[in-house]
Amino acid sequence: MEPRLVVDLLLRLGPEPPKMLPELCRWCWEAEPDAGRVETLRLLLDELEARGLGLEWRGLRGLAEERCLPLLRAVRLEEEAAAGRRLALALCRLLLACCRLAPPELLERAAASCLRELRAYTEQRSGAASSPGPGYSDIRVVVEVLVKLWPLVLERDPGTGELLLPLALTAVRVGEDSVAAGVASRLIPALLEQGSLTMRDVWDRVRRWEFPGSVSRLLLLLSSLSPSGSLDLWTCTEFWKVVQTGLVHTDNTTRKRALYLLNRAVDVSNALERDFALECQSEYDSCLFWWLGEKSKQLVQLWENYILIMETLEENQVHVIRPILPRLKSLMDTTVSNEKGLFHFLDLDVTKYSIRTQELSDFICGPVMDALSESMLYSRSPDQIIGSCPVLAVKLQTLFVDFMENMPEEFKGDFLTKLIKSMATKHWCAIPILFISQALEHIPSCKTWGVEGLHALREVLRCTLTNHQVLLRGATQCYLLQAAMHLTNVELVMISDISSFLASIRTEEALSRGTKLWTEVCEWLYSNDRSFRCEDSATELHLKRPALSTFVQNIVEQYMKVPVADGENASYLPDWFEAQLVARMILLAADVEEQHCAEGALYAGEQNALAWFLRPLLDALTKLNTHAYLPLLKADKSLQLLLKLLEMSIPKHNATTSKDRVLNVLQEHIMSSVEHVLEYTLRRLTSELQTVLDLDRCSLYLAVLSDMAKILSTGGPVRGSWMWRFISSLTQTSIRHLQAANDGEILNLRRQIQLVAARASLAWVCRMTAQYPELQLDSLDAVKALGKFILISPFNHNLEKPFCSNKNNGLLEDGSSAQGWGKVSTQYVHDQWVCIYFILNKSVPLPESAAKKSCELSSLSVENAAPTLHACIEALNIVPADQVLPILQCMKILVPKLYRSEESLCVKSLDLAWKVVVDLNSNQQRFWPTLSAFVHIAFHHQLLGIAEECPMRVKVKEIISKLLKISETKTGVFNILISHCCQTWLPTGSAANDSLQDSFTSAENHVDLFVEACLFGPVFRKDQRLIQDVHTYIELLGDDCAANKASANENRDDQFVRIWAINFLCQLNGSNLLHKKFMEILVSKLLEKDEELRDTKGRYYVNSMIHRLKNRIWQTLLMLLPQLDQVFLSGIVETVFSSALSDNQASVKYLIEWFIILVLQKCPEFIDSFWRCFSYNPENSKTSICTFLAILVHIDVMLKNISQKDQYLKKALSVILPWCLNHNFSVRLYALLALQKVWEACLLSKLEGEELKFLEPIIESYLEQVGQKQTMGNAGRNWQRIQDHFFFRNFQPVEDYSLETIFYTFPSLSDVIEDEWIPGWKFSRVMDHFSFSSSIHVFNLRNQFRDMKPTDWVQQDKGYCLSDLDQDAEWTDVQKKIMPWKNNIPDQDLELLRQERATMFGRSSSSSLIVVASLIDKSTNLGGLCRTSEIFGASALVVSNIHCVNDKQFQALSVSAEQWLTVIEVRPDQLVDYLQQKKTEGHTIIGVEQTANSQDLAHYSFPDKTLLLLGNEREGIPANLIQHLDVCVEIPQCGIIRSLNVHVSGALLMWEYTRQQMMKQGVRP
Repeated sequence: MEPRLVVDLLLRLGPEPPKMLPELCRWCWEAEPDAGRVETLRLLLDELEARGLGLEWRGLRGLAEERCLPLLRAVRLEEEAAAGRRLALALCRLLLACCRLAPPELLERAAASCLRELRAYTEQRSGAASSPGPGYSDIRVVVEVLVKLWPLVLERDPGTGELLLPLALTAVRVGEDSVAAGVASRLIPALLEQGSLTMRDVWDRVRRWEFPGSVSRLLLLLSSLSPSGSLDLWTCTEFWKVVQTGLVHTDNTTRKRALYLLNRAVDVSNALERDFALECQSEYDSCLFWWLGEKSKQLVQLWENYILIMETLEENQVHVIRPILPRLKSLMDTTVSNEKGLFHFLDLDVTKYSIRTQELSDFICGPVMDALSESMLYSRSPDQIIGSCPVLAVKLQTLFVDFMENMPEEFKGDFLTKLIKSMATKHWCAIPILFISQALEHIPSCKTWGVEGLHALREVLRCTLTNHQVLLRGATQCYLLQAAMHLTNVELVMISDISSFLASIRTEEALSRGTKLWTEVCEWLYSNDRSFRCEDSATELHLKRPALSTFVQNIVEQYMKVPVADGENASYLPDWFEAQLVARMILLAADVEEQHCAEGALYAGEQNALAWFLRPLLDALTKLNTHAYLPLLKADKSLQLLLKLLEMSIPKHNATTSKDRVLNVLQEHIMSSVEHVLEYTLRRLTSELQTVLDLDRCSLYLAVLSDMAKILSTGGPVRGSWMWRFISSLTQTSIRHLQAANDGEILNLRRQIQLVAARASLAWVCRMTAQYPELQLDSLDAVKALGKFILISPFNHNLEKPFCSNKNNGLLEDGSSAQGWGKVSTQYVHDQWVCIYFILNKSVPLPESAAKKSCELSSLSVENAAPTLHACIEALNIVPADQVLPILQCMKILVPKLYRSEESLCVKSLDLAWKVVVDLNSNQQRFWPTLSAFVHIAFHHQLLGIAEECPMRVKVKEIISKLLKISETKTGVFNILISHCCQTWLPTGSAANDSLQDSFTSAENHVDLFVEACLFGPVFRKDQRLIQDVHTYIELLGDDCAANKASANENRDDQFVRIWAINFLCQLNGSNLLHKKFMEILVSKLLEKDEELRDTKGRYYVNSMIHRLKNRIWQTLLMLLPQLDQVFLSGIVETVFSSALSDNQASVKYLIEWFIILVLQKCPEFIDSFWRCFSYNPENSKTSICTFLAILVHIDVMLKNISQKDQYLKKALSVILPWCLNHNFSVRLYALLALQKVWEACLLSKLEGEELKFLEPIIESYLEQVGQKQTMGNAGRNWQRIQDHFFFRNFQPVEDYSLETIFYTFPSLSDVIEDEWIPGWKFSRVMDHFSFSSSIHVFNLRNQFRDMKPTDWVQQDKGYCLSDLDQDAEWTDVQKKIMPWKNNIPDQDLELLRQERATMFGRSSSSSLIVVASLIDKSTNLGGLCRTSEIFGASALVVSNIHCVNDKQFQALSVSAEQWLTVIEVRPDQLVDYLQQKKTEGHTIIGVEQTANSQDLAHYSFPDKTLLLLGNEREGIPANLIQHLDVCVEIPQCGIIRSLNVHVSGALLMWEYTRQQMMKQGVRP
C-alpha cells in the first residue's frame, strides 16, 4: 500500500497521533526494514510537524541514533541493488525529519559524524591517512546524508558552510568517480542554494587545483553547477583555460563537458549582447574568448559551427565527418545573413535585454538592415491570400513598435537618426524600402528627430526615386512622409525645414491635392502651427496670423526678389526646385486656411490668405508686358511658379472641381493676369528667343499656355476670345518665320532658334486645337492656313548645325556646346510630325490647285498617302526612339489606307516600328506609350479584317507571336494587345451602336488570338510574382495609400489579359449571328485544346502548367455555356463526356461536373446519352465513375425543367445501385451520396410503381444502416467529409453561377494555386470599359457559398481520395498489419485491454520501464519510440512537449500507439529534478551513451525498475546529465560505423530489458 495512503488512514482512524509513533516504530523494524515502511514513518512525522503535534516525543533521538544511523552505516548504494538505494534515501529523509523535531544536539552529532567520515575519506584518497576509521560502509551514503542535513545545518548556523565546502571540493578532486559525481551534482549545489556561499567562493578554491591534472574533475564540477551560475565565471581567463584544455582532453566525457560549458557561455553571451574581451596577462597571450553585441548573430553562428564540428569529429567516422568539412571555412568568416536567422531575430522579444539602447540599436541599424534588403524575404506565406501584408513586414512593424515603446526617451532620436542614415547609404530595391518605410510609419508618434533626421530622410527619398515601380515608389514616399510627421520633434525644426523636405516628394506619385495624405499634412501643419521653431531671419510672429501663413508669405516675397540687373547666369532657366517648393507651400497653407476658417472666408476679398500669397506673383505677371526693364530672371521665376501652381492645384481623380474653393479662388486671381501672360509669351516666342538656352524657356511658355488654355476652355466666349487672338497671332507669325527660311542660305543661330520655336509653337497650336474642341480653334483662319502650310511643307526637314569656329573650342555663338544640337534638330522633326498628325487626323483637304503645286500630301488619298508613309519610315531612322510617338500616330492613319496598294511598304513600316519598340524595352517611361501606339497601327480594325492569306496578314500573325513571346518575360505587354482588340471589336461611346457590326466582323479572323488570351498566364519567376503581389497589396489599401490616387493605374497584372477576354465574352449576345458564330468557333477550339492536352505526355500534377491550362479552358467554357444553343451543344456533348472520362485534377473535375449539370438542365434530351457514361469499362470506371456519380448528386437541378421526372428518377436508381456494391471504397462513397440525394428526390416527387415498392424497404434499410455504421472509424470520417464538401453541401449550380464563383471561389476551394484566383473586383474594374452590361453576374449573390472554406476531402483522379482507401482489393502485394482492436473496442475499455495484453506477456500491467525521450527533437524518432515502447509494454514515454503526439509525422510512425501508452511531458530543463525523483522511487537511471565507463549491453543485467534516458540525435546526453546517471550502457558493434539512430538504440535496449524480464518470469521470449 502507498505510504501516503497509510498515513492518511492512521490520522483519520487511529488513536491520538503522538501515541501511534512508538507502535509505528516497532512495526517498521519488526522485520527487515524496507523503504516503504520507513517512508510511512517519515510522512507521519512530517504531518505531525505540520500540525504542531508530537514535538516533545523523546523517542525521536532514539529513532535517529539507534535505528536510522546504524542502518545508514551498514547500507551500500550498489548499482544493481535498487532496493538498497531506495532504503538509504528513505532513511536520509527520516533522519532529516527527526533532526527537525528533536533538540539541536541530534543534528550536530549526526552532521559531525558525517563530516568526520568525509574528512577521513578525503585524507585516505589523498594519502594523508591510512584508514577511513569506523563508520559508514559506503561513503556515498555519507554524501546523501549531508545533502539532506546540511541545508538544515546552514539554516541554524549559516557559517558552517565554510566547514563542509573544502571537504566537498576535495572529495570532487580526489574521490572515486561515483563519489565525485554525487558530491558535484548534489552536495555542492545544495550548499550554493542556501545563499551563504557563492560560485565565486567555489571558484576561488578550485582555481588553485593542480593544472592540468585536475581538468576532468574541474569540468565535472563546473558542468554540474552551470545551472547555478557557473557562467558567471566567463570573464575569468582561468575558466577559459580549463575549457580550452578540456576540449583537447583524451577522455571523451571530459571533452563533452568542455563543449557543454562553451555552448552555455555562448548562449549567455548572446542573451546579454554585451561587448566583452578577456584581458591578456602578457603581450604573448591570446584572447581566448571575446564578444561583440553588434556581432551577436555572426558569433553565434560561428560557435555553433565550431561545436557541431567538434561533436561530429567525436564520431570518428568518415561518412559522418565528410559533410561537415565545408563548414570549416565558415569558422574563419563571419556568417552571412539568412532568411531563417532574420525571422528568428524578429520573433525575439528584444525589449527584455537591458542593453537594448546602444548595442542592439547598432545591430538593427547594421546587420539587420543589411538582411532586410533582400526582396524575396517579403514573399507571402503559403497560408496568406493574395493582397495580404507579408509576414516579414508585419514582424518588422512589431519590432519597431515594441523597440521604440520600451526604449528610453533620450535614446529614441539617436536610434531613428542612425537608422535613417543607414538606409540612406544603401541602394534599395522597391519592395524592401517600401515595407521598411511602412514599419517606420507604424511607430507611435513621438518627438525624436530634428533637422538631421529630416535631411537623412530626404536622402532615403532620393534612393527611392531610382526604382522603376511607380506605384511602389509612390507608396514608399507616402509612408516616409507619414513617418516624418509622426516622429519629427517640431520644436527642433523650422517650417522651412519641413517645406524643403516636402519638396522632395513627387506630386504626381504621392503628395497631391485631393488625397487623404494631403489632408493629413494640412492637419499636422495646423495642429503644430505654434510649435515650430522660429525662423532664423523671422521677426516676432503676429499673434493672430498662423505661423504657416507668415512663413509662406515670406518665402513668396523672397522667391520673387531678384537682382535688378541680370547676372552671369541670367541666360539659364532657374532651377525648378524652388518653384515647386513655394507652390506646394502656398497650396498647403491655403488648404489649411480653408479647412479651419469660417465658411466663405476665402471669398472675403483680399483679406484671405491665398490672396496675400499670390499678390507678389500677380504683381510680377501684370508687369510682364508693361515693364520694359523687368528682369528676365523674375519673369522666368514668376512663370515657373504659375505653372507649378496650376499643375499642383488640380486634385487627382476628382472630376468635379466646382466645390474646390481654393482652386476656384486661385483660377479667379490668375485670370486677372491672363492677357499680360499671353502678350508676353507671344512676344517672346515670336521674336526674342535667340539662344539654345532659350529653348528651355520656349518649353516653359508652352507649358504655361497649355494650362491657360485648359482654364479658358471652361471660361465662356469672353475668355475664349483671348485665346483666339493669341493663337491667331502666334500661328501667323510662326508660319511667316518658317516660310522665310531659304534652303540655300546658311542660317545663323538666332534664325535657327526662331525656326525651332516657331515649329514648337505650331505643334502646340495643333495639340490645343485637338484637345479643346470647345474653343473652336479650327474655325480660325490662322488654323486653316496652318493646315495648308503643313501640307505643302517638306517632310523631315533637318536643321543644319550652326557655324562654330575652332578658336571658340567648338562652341556656338551663344557660348553653348554644339554637342547638344542633334537633340534640338530631332525635336524640330518631332514637332513637325505632331503637326502632320493633326492634319491627318482632321483630314483637311486642299484645293486642287494647291495640290498640283506640291508632290506632298494634299488629302488622304492613296496616291499622296504613300509618300507620307515613306517619310514616316525615313523619320523613324532619323528620330531617336523616345521621340517617335507622333510618327507612329501618323502611321496608324496611313497604313490602313495603303495596306492593299502598298503592301510591301506597309510591311516594312511595321518591321521598323517594331524595332523601335524593342529598342525602348529598357526605357519604362517611353516603352509603354510607344508599344500602345504600335499596337494601334498593327492591329487597326482594317488590318484585323484581312481574311485572305497575304504578306500583311502573315506579318500581323508574326507580330502576335513576337508579342506573346515578349509577354512571357515582361508583364503587361499582352494586356495592351488584348484590351485594344476588345475595344476595337466592341467599341464604346456614342458610335458603338453604329459601328458594332462592322467592327466585330474581323473578330472571327483572330479566334486563335482570343484562345491565347483565355489561356494566358505564364508561370513567372518568384521576383515577378512578388512584385505583382505587392502591387495588389498596395491597390487594396485604396484611399489609405495616397499613391493609389496620385499615380495612374497601369493594369499590368497579367491576370488582366484573361479578365479583358472574359469581360469581352460577357458582352456577347447569342442572338447576334456574328457573336454566336464567334463563340461557337471559340468553344470548338477550346475543346480541341483540351483534347490536345489530354493526349500530351507532359507531367500532369497539381498546379502544373497542364493543370492550369485545363482549368482555364473549362472556366471559359463554363462561362460561355448560357450563350450556346441546343443545336451546337448536341455536337459537343459527347466530347464533354469524353473529357469527364479522362484523367483530371480535382479543380478541373468540378468544372466539368458543373458544366454537365447545366447542360443537362438546359437540354434534358441529352440525359439519355448521359446514362451511357455509366456503362462498365474496366479502363475508365475508376477514373470517371465518381465524376458521373457526383453529377447525380445534383439531380434536382438536372430535372428542374422537366415536369414528368418519374422515368428519370427510376433510371437514376437503377444506375446507382450497382455501384453501391463496388469494391472500391470511394466509388461506394460517391454512390451512397448519389443514392441518398436521388432517393430524397423520389420521396419529394411521390414516385410510385411496383419496382419502387420492392426497392423502397431495401433502400431505406440500406441508407439507415449506412448512417449508423458510418459514424465511427475512417469510413465514418470520410462519409462526413464528403457530405461537408462544398460541391455537395452548399453549392447550387444555378444560383451560384457568377464570375466570382468560377474564377475565384472554385479555385480557392479546390487546391489551385493562388496565382489562378481572380477576384470579382478586378472584373468590375474592366467592365466599365464596355458599353453594355455583362450577361453574367460578376459577384455571387449568395454569401453562404462565398464564405465557404476548403475542406480536407479532395476528389482525386483515380477514383480514390487522400483521406482513406478501400484496401480490400489492394492487399495482393502489400504486407498486412494486424490491428485486432481497430473498430470493435470502445474507448472506455482501453485500460482493461492494456492490462490483459500485459498479462498475456507474463507481466503485471504496471510496468517498471520508463523511457525518457525529452532530449529528442525529431517527431519521426519520437513516433517510432512511442510505437516500440507500447509494443514492449513500457509504463510511460517521457517527451519534451506533449503536443508532439498531434504531429502528422509522429502519428504516421506511432500508428495510434500514443492511445495505448502513457505519455508524460518533462521539459529538458526539468530533467534533473525528474531523474532525482525517480531515483528516490527506486529507479535505476540508465543512459544510452558511449563513455569510458560504459557497460556492454550484452553483459548488463537490467534492474526491475529501470529508467532509460535517451540522448539527443546530434549531441547525445548533455554533460550536466551524465553525472546523474547510475550507469551508462553501450551497444556492442562490429562495423566501422560507431553510432545508431536513437530510435534503433532505444528499441534494442527496450527489447533486451523485456527479454531479461521475461526470462526471470519463466516466459519464453
